[in-house]
Amino acid sequence: MDINLITKIFVTTFLFSMATLAGDVGKSLTWKQLPSLPDAEGFAGSFAGAHHGALIVAGGSNFPEKRPWEGGTKVWYDKVFVLEKPDGAWKEGFKLSQPIGYGVSINTKDGLLCIGGSSAKAHHAEVTLVSYEPGKVKCKTFPKLPSPCANMCGAMLGNVILVAGGSDNPDATNAMKTLWSLDLIRVNAGWKELEPCPGSGRIFGAAGIDHGSFILAGGAALTAGTNGKPAREWLRDVWRYTPGKGWERLADLPRPAVAAPSPMPNLGGCLLLGGDDGAQISVGPTEHKGFPRGILRYESAGNRWVEFGTMPFALVTTTMTVWNGAFIVAGGEQKPGVRSPEVWAGHPMP
Repeated sequence: MDINLITKIFVTTFLFSMATLAGDVGKSLTWKQLPSLPDAEGFAGSFAGAHHGALIVAGGSNFPEKRPWEGGTKVWYDKVFVLEKPDGAWKEGFKLSQPIGYGVSINTKDGLLCIGGSSAKAHHAEVTLVSYEPGKVKCKTFPKLPSPCANMCGAMLGNVILVAGGSDNPDATNAMKTLWSLDLIRVNAGWKELEPCPGSGRIFGAAGIDHGSFILAGGAALTAGTNGKPAREWLRDVWRYTPGKGWERLADLPRPAVAAPSPMPNLGGCLLLGGDDGAQISVGPTEHKGFPRGILRYESAGNRWVEFGTMPFALVTTTMTVWNGAFIVAGGEQKPGVRSPEVWAGHPMP
């Protein structure tokens, strides 16, 4: 038999076996609460990642004195917190170069990459690598984004970081459709602009990686409201970008989902962890009952989203990262304008 044919058969069989295995493992998640962030209010929009065995949470914002409906002022932070072990205490005293949040967090072998984001008066294009050595945090500048951007989502496909959507300024009434890429093997080449998503521009979408493709799910479109200020439209559409093939629309989410923890973890398929479904958009802030706790999993074989259990928490506008084999959600909003210092670890179960 031709050696090339044998090789092709072996590779095809191996990939099929791996795909089958991916579908069979991880039937559920068990959640455990880790030490809370050392701030009574907590933060939304923080960056989160891991390096040299430690969990890193940086930046974000909260309302330290009054809630927004009470006239409170939103404050951004440059604080960096480090947790070296799950039962340890958070280390403090580290700082970013500026107060910032609401960007994209990507775990790399060299540290946590903090991409773009916003501060009190502007959106930013800066990209910073945050690394950790015992007792010391270092910040290294990376190539800037093509333009300022915040409230976007992103994930890493192989060695390439992909960032989708967002908005370029705090008062934007149109969300971006952009898809940018950065090859970590060729960092000095900078960011490239790829084919934009055919769907609506969006903020607060959820990104993930599945079977060699980039997944973009949900989020909110922006329009100009009657007062001229940005108004949101909750989205359910889902898109898949495959290098060399472009974009393809997938099955819609069963419900809208805005600001779900991102990047989405993958357990036999991308997991959408809660998200704001917009069901309480007309409810007053003090009557809000919190966000959905249900998990949705994408099954590529049937092109469908299925229920995948629930979580003991519901946090949005937050990051998902992987640490010690667990899916970590650190802080976020538990209700509109109300942050949480809680940190949760989801452990895959067979």
